[in-house]
Amino acid sequence: MRIDVFSIFPEMIRGFAEHSLLGKARGNGLVDLRAYDLRDHAPDRHKTTDDAPFGGGAGMVMTPGPIFAAVEAADAPRPLLYLSPSGRRFDQEMAEELAGGEGFSLLCGRYEGVDQRVIDHLCDGEVSIGDYVLNGGEVAALVMIEAVTRLVPGVMGNAESGLDESFSSGLLEYPHYTRPAEFHGWSVPAVLRSGDHGRIERWRRAEALAKTLRRRPDLIAGAALSDQDRALLADHGYDLLGLPTGESAS
Repeated sequence: MRIDVFSIFPEMIRGFAEHSLLGKARGNGLVDLRAYDLRDHAPDRHKTTDDAPFGGGAGMVMTPGPIFAAVEAADAPRPLLYLSPSGRRFDQEMAEELAGGEGFSLLCGRYEGVDQRVIDHLCDGEVSIGDYVLNGGEVAALVMIEAVTRLVPGVMGNAESGLDESFSSGLLEYPHYTRPAEFHGWSVPAVLRSGDHGRIERWRRAEALAKTLRRRPDLIAGAALSDQDRALLADHGYDLLGLPTGESAS
């Protein structure tokens, strides 16, 4: 998979990409991550990439010339997505969509953003990682890069590692435990030490359902609960309001 990132701070991308699974994936040839400095295509000796907005107002706007030139020179893979609070909300579904392709590109804005002609005539879409404002798109780009590249076949050593994670099945992930079995008087649930894989899978499913009901009930509507799921919740003391059985909604 090839990912191109366009930024005035490409070292933020390059530094992050040297570590952990992403660094290994690059070393193994599974991910081709390229970060480009928009200033390299600025037309003046000061490497200017921004100017005052037409119509007045606070802040500066990134000019279209260096952005168009950088993307065209790189022959960047598509889609080219501009990181913006106005964009489609990035989620696990979108990460899976991008991971299923051969590559994509990200444009990181700064200041008040980029000239609208970049969005209208160069980019293929806009994407947001949440309803808040950052100083620039680089941190958002890193979030997307990590979420997508870990889904590329071969990046995670165990192909099943991502199957039960939060959001992959529409639910939050069940709790995890490791050694020691007793810590400060707190015990690992006995079912996890039983060796009964059927019981363990049922427990994990029930815990994922209950956790989602408690913390993100909005996700349940899209999770397509089966009759078996409802029975599992009831067996573990939860009704569909996410409350322990016997407690009222008040």
